[in-house]
Amino acid sequence: MRSVQRNILLTPGPATTTDTVKFAQIVPDICPREPEFGQLMESISTDLTAIVADEKQYTAVLFGGSGTAAMDAVLSSVIGEDTIIIINNGAYGQRMCEIATVYGLHFIEFVSPPDKPVDLSALEQILKLTHTPITHLTVVHHETTTGLLNNINAIGELCKTYQVELIVDAISSFGAVPIQMEDMNISYLIASSNKNVQGLPGVSFVIAPRQKFEGLQHVRQRSYYLNLYDQYKYFLKHNQMRFTAPIQTLYALRQAINEFMLEGIEQRYSRYTQSWESLTQGIHRLGLNHIVAEEHHSKLLTSIIEPICEGYDFQQMHDFFYTKGFTIYPGKVEKLNTFRIANIGDITHHDIDAFLVLLEIYLRDIGFPLREAVITYESKQK
Repeated sequence: MRSVQRNILLTPGPATTTDTVKFAQIVPDICPREPEFGQLMESISTDLTAIVADEKQYTAVLFGGSGTAAMDAVLSSVIGEDTIIIINNGAYGQRMCEIATVYGLHFIEFVSPPDKPVDLSALEQILKLTHTPITHLTVVHHETTTGLLNNINAIGELCKTYQVELIVDAISSFGAVPIQMEDMNISYLIASSNKNVQGLPGVSFVIAPRQKFEGLQHVRQRSYYLNLYDQYKYFLKHNQMRFTAPIQTLYALRQAINEFMLEGIEQRYSRYTQSWESLTQGIHRLGLNHIVAEEHHSKLLTSIIEPICEGYDFQQMHDFFYTKGFTIYPGKVEKLNTFRIANIGDITHHDIDAFLVLLEIYLRDIGFPLREAVITYESKQK
C-alpha cells in the first residue's frame, strides 16, 4: 500500500487518520439501499453503542453530517413543550442555546466560566426552585473552547435526584474519556466520526436506550431531515438511513472502529495523555501557559495564552506551522487571546515533541524572550 502525505492536525477535529482509514474509502460503487450496505451500518451502530452502553438495551442512530447535525436532531426531536436547562460554559454550549432559540424551545441558560468546573450548588438551586417543569438538562462533556472536562458523574447524579433527563454532547470526548451511560445517568449521548474514533468527517450519531427513542413519537416534529424518531424507526425497519448515506465515509468509519477496538479506549486515552503531558511541559518550558487546571482538564485539547510580543501574529504562526505539515487552531475564549492545540488522532508524543521544536524556533524568530519568560513562569509557581 502506498502512503499518503501525513499532515499533523493539532485541531479539535477532524483529526489525523491512518492510511488504512483513508484507503478504506476506496471500495466498489454500491447503492446504500443494498442489504450489504445496511449490514455495514448495523455493525457500525452496534459497535459504537458498545463503547458506552449495553447494545442490547441501547442503540446508536446514525446521521450524515457533523456533530452539530446530531445535536440539532436531539434538541429538535427530544424536547417537548417543557423547559430544558442548557449549561453554557463555552462556544459549544452557546451553540446549543442558538439551536434552542431557532426551534423556539423553552430553555434556561446556565452560564458558567469556560475554564472552571460547573458550580453544582448553583445548578441545584435552579433545579430545586424553578417553578416551570424542567424535563431535560444538556451539557458539553469536553468543552473544546478551553479543554475543560465537565463533571458528568456529578451532573448526572443531580439529574437523577430531580428526575431530569441528561443530554450529553460527547462529540469531543467519545472514544477517549471512558463513559458508561447507565452509570452516569445519561439519557442521550451525541458524538461524531472524526475526532477520537479517528474516522473521517461526515457521520454523527445519537446513542440512547431503545425505549427513549420509542417515546419520541409523541414529541412535536420540528425538523424533517433531522427527525430523530423517524431516523430511528427507518433504521430499525430497513438498516438504512432515510436519506442518502455518506457511503465512503462509513466504510472509513468501519475501519476506524476496527482500529479503535484493537487499541482499546484505555490505551488510546493513555496515548493522548502522554502527548498532553509532553505538550504542557514543553509550553511551560518556553514560557507559555494554558488555561484550565490539570484536575479539570480533558488532556485532549489545550487552550494556550498567546505570547505577549510585538512580533506575534496568530495567522503568521499558523502559516509557519502549515508549511511544516502541522495545523493549529485559533482560540475561542472571549476577552482572552488564546490559541488551541489538540493532541487527538493518530499522533504520538513524538509528533508533539516535533511541534515544540518548531514552536521554539518560531518564538525565537519573533523575538519572544524565552529565558525571561521561563524565569517569570517558574517564579509565579513558587
